[in-house]
Amino acid sequence: MSGRQSFARRLRRYYGWYTGTFLLFVVLLAVGEQFGLSQQVIGHVFLFVTIAVYAGIGVMSRTTDVSEYYVAGRRVPAVFNGMATAADWMSAASFIGLAGTLYFSGFEGLAFVTGWTGGFVLVALLLAPYLRKFGQYTIPDFLGARYQGNVARLVGLAATVLASFVYLVAQIYGVGLVTSRFVSIEFEIGLFVGLAGILVCSFLGGMRAVTWTQVAQYVILIIAYLVPVVILSYKLTGIPIPQAVYGSVLQQISARETELFEAPSEIEVRGMYRQRAEDYAAKIADLPESLDIERRVLIDRLNEMRLGNAPARDIALTERALRDLPRSPDEARAVWQRMGAEALERARPPPRHAQAHPGATAAESAVARNNFLALMFVLMVGTAALPHILMRYYTTPGVGDARRSVLWSLFFIFLLYVTAPAYAVFAKWEVYHNVVGSSLTILPDWVASWGKVGLVRIEDLNGDGVLQLAELRLNTDVIVLATPEIAGLPYVVSGLVAAGGLAAALSTADGLLLTISNALSHDLYYKVINPAASTHRRLVISKSQLLVVAVVAAWVASLRPDNILFMVGLAFSIGASAFFPALVLGIFWKRANRPGAVAGMVVGLAVTLFYVVRTHAFFGGSMANAWFDINPISAGVFGMPLGLLTIVVVSLLTPPPPQEIQDLVDYVRYPQLPQDDGGTGA
Repeated sequence: MSGRQSFARRLRRYYGWYTGTFLLFVVLLAVGEQFGLSQQVIGHVFLFVTIAVYAGIGVMSRTTDVSEYYVAGRRVPAVFNGMATAADWMSAASFIGLAGTLYFSGFEGLAFVTGWTGGFVLVALLLAPYLRKFGQYTIPDFLGARYQGNVARLVGLAATVLASFVYLVAQIYGVGLVTSRFVSIEFEIGLFVGLAGILVCSFLGGMRAVTWTQVAQYVILIIAYLVPVVILSYKLTGIPIPQAVYGSVLQQISARETELFEAPSEIEVRGMYRQRAEDYAAKIADLPESLDIERRVLIDRLNEMRLGNAPARDIALTERALRDLPRSPDEARAVWQRMGAEALERARPPPRHAQAHPGATAAESAVARNNFLALMFVLMVGTAALPHILMRYYTTPGVGDARRSVLWSLFFIFLLYVTAPAYAVFAKWEVYHNVVGSSLTILPDWVASWGKVGLVRIEDLNGDGVLQLAELRLNTDVIVLATPEIAGLPYVVSGLVAAGGLAAALSTADGLLLTISNALSHDLYYKVINPAASTHRRLVISKSQLLVVAVVAAWVASLRPDNILFMVGLAFSIGASAFFPALVLGIFWKRANRPGAVAGMVVGLAVTLFYVVRTHAFFGGSMANAWFDINPISAGVFGMPLGLLTIVVVSLLTPPPPQEIQDLVDYVRYPQLPQDDGGTGA
């Protein structure tokens, strides 16, 4: 026991020095900015110094020991595993996307906060201690042992790879956003620059390197998240405790919303967007003639401009419009439907920030409420079933440490989630008071800089030279990253936020890459294909798979499939429908058997994916195909109950599992003598 205490004391000392050094580094950069250090240099220093620190920890933690590579030697103290889990958990979606969602959705965005935090209660009560008692290395390990063989293991493996890959794409997308903006490089190049930082840690040292890197990344991301909003809180209210005082600022926003929404210029612009949506609908109805007319009009206009010596800029814009015109009626229908939907969305006033379940009618309010509850349910259950989170509890010394680790995880995550609503409110106050209503000739620099990345769009639709709220289009992912610039804070704060966003994305990406590569090398190669493989060969396979998955995920992220939060939400739906019923029933119901588990996982996953494909525009679907008007991000609300019901019905209709499997359930469920606390795994 003294050895464990000594190890924990050394860790506290090391990370204490690390935190102090990082704070000093930020202060020195702030002083440098006052003495003329350029923004470009600050951005580069933050990016490359933090990546170098993570890489250094990865190099120092390199290992060829299987237990160290897969589960960090099962000796991570509870508080540090809590920090590593929080960093693993607080991905680009939490750091970059959550405050943006709260900014646009207001009350409705709280489904993410309540769902994610509630999920850790389920982890503590239903899963973490029992999986640690079982031991081993991966979630498919448990499924293979509990449900007798490789069929359940392979289904679990497929779901692990799918859920983790979707989640991984979102993280690498976040890395690309940060690096492209703050180092002034192309988005696609930024993806691969960040990918190098991800690979150094997970490639060299596996779970051991990832764990200690994630603790370091948590320190940076939580400091980066809290500093801007604390400064903003003091600037707006005089009190540097944003979590306690943002309610007074919210009251000011409510008054400003009424003023903006009822302004004649705002009503005029929204009417123009509504007319644009109707025009697109008319053009779609008249296809293919409308496409031919559109092409002829542009060609005639271009010829007139060239003959009349029109300005080169106007000619270039018309040439671009002609070049971007859809080439076929089918393509025109898809493009015009999307653009019509965007115009119709901007024709509606945004929801009031403090209004619960907004809707023009009682039916619309009911749909909003149902989607709120469905999303909260999916996020809660999905949290309790994501493999890259559950794997972290294999790394603690024992079952008691696993329980304490969940408590520490929840505390460290709470620090960010209780702050996100304040972030959204303060950012909205700045935009509504200092940006909307400004002349287009004096807009702040951040509008142009983030416009280059594609996250800010402005259109002077009514030509009055003044920015209306409806004419400003912000991507949800820009709110946190741009808030320091929106509020006029020193650029070093922007660099700090970028470093935090990068830490959040890198920490989760490390854990996800490791989850996928370990599943492929351990559960597929070692357990199914070549059980006689040597330790060295297993690690080589794991690292090679890690490289392949990383490159493929970066390529998919370069296609910019959707905003970060939707991709992450889809991963939760997959986890909820594929894993939660099989894991919980496997622990708490002896009668659950192999046919039931396999059928339940397949049915749950299939229903979820079918619903997403049928309803999400990225896959060519439409909300016209939705069941009960539930959004595709909450598809797991259908897959999870059907998967659970399938397991129960099929298990009852087929023979019960053998006695040794039922004994395994007793072993996992009930306390044993102290020497059994560590589990059955190596």
